[in-house]
Amino acid sequence: MNDSNIKYYSVSQYNESIKRFLDEQPGCQDVHLKGEISNFKGATKGHLYFTLKDEESRINAVMFSSSAGHLEFSPKDGDEVLIDGRISVYVATGTYQVYVNRMVLDGNGDLLKKLEELKTKLSKEGLFDKSHKKQIPKYPSRIGIVTAPNKAAIKDILSTIKRRYPLCETILFPALVQGASAAPDIVRAIELANDPKYNLDTLIVGRGGGSIEDLWAFNEEIVARAIYASNVPIISAVGHEIDFTIADFVADLRAPTPTGAAEMAVPNTLDLSNYLKQMEIRLNNNILDELEYLKKNLEHLKSSYALSNPLAPFEIKMQRLDSYVERLNQNINHTLQISSNRLDSIKNNHILINPEELLTKYKNSMELVINKLNLLNPLNVLAKGYSVATSEGHPIKSIKDVHIKDVIDIKVIDGNIKTIVEGVK
Repeated sequence: MNDSNIKYYSVSQYNESIKRFLDEQPGCQDVHLKGEISNFKGATKGHLYFTLKDEESRINAVMFSSSAGHLEFSPKDGDEVLIDGRISVYVATGTYQVYVNRMVLDGNGDLLKKLEELKTKLSKEGLFDKSHKKQIPKYPSRIGIVTAPNKAAIKDILSTIKRRYPLCETILFPALVQGASAAPDIVRAIELANDPKYNLDTLIVGRGGGSIEDLWAFNEEIVARAIYASNVPIISAVGHEIDFTIADFVADLRAPTPTGAAEMAVPNTLDLSNYLKQMEIRLNNNILDELEYLKKNLEHLKSSYALSNPLAPFEIKMQRLDSYVERLNQNINHTLQISSNRLDSIKNNHILINPEELLTKYKNSMELVINKLNLLNPLNVLAKGYSVATSEGHPIKSIKDVHIKDVIDIKVIDGNIKTIVEGVK
């Protein structure tokens, strides 16, 4: 092989050649593409670099600042866009790319942008704040439903409520849930449901799933403000689990599906029945425990010393009283003997001037002693209305000596009183 007959090109020369070829092709100079933005990067000079992709392929894209300055949105990863531009080659890397002259959001992209803007606005106003959320009643008597009357959603809601909690009454407030007239119709139904004559406990607002366009009525600002202004707690039930609308954020509670909303709105009678059975078992056990406690306490009282020998404390005191009386008599006799001896001494000494006065003096002294002793007599204290309280044979001097359900024996002048302590203050 004679290499002298072969012309070799540099890489840059070949890339330039391909670039010129593409630049000369009319089909490459006016292209219209749609796809999803990924790997988005904005340069400091205002140029935009990103990848435009679909499910099977991708192409590099660049939008210079002269064109990017006319954009009506801020591009980001995930945006579905429509672009106009041209195809050429970037000589330095040998990669072909689309040079974007114009770019707009695809239909859904415009809606998503509008949705995000409204969400930001309402969030700043506080319509999504948890502090404004009303509590959903656990045991409602009447539930209102705002939805289309001929769709699967209403059937799912009604059947679920009837199955779980048949005691609850339901009222349908029919409304359009799709199309240009849907939003004002939903607002009308919500306002009607708030009429006090219906006396609703809860209001379910929603529909089945669909595309973003199908669900758009529940993203309208007037619907959001009607939900926020509702005096009746609202459960939003729009779409399927993956679908979120403005109504979901404003409502007091969000359900993933209409069926889920019905389950959140009412309890399950089966669960209530099981709960009541458990409470019955617990109550019976508590009663049996209390009876057993009272039985043991009664047996304890029966075997207590105080109950079997109620007079024992007073027998001891009476014995002491007898001892005091005996000592008193001895002291009196002794005193009288001394007095008698002194009197005899006076007589014998011939110094008795007024014997009656002296006798009276000693008599008064004896009476004074007797009166003091009578004051110390427990029976005399009882006769004045006082009583003696004992617990298990021990005198009660303080509230610390007694406890709840203790048996107290109260001695009065003419008998005994038994009582059980119910409280101590």
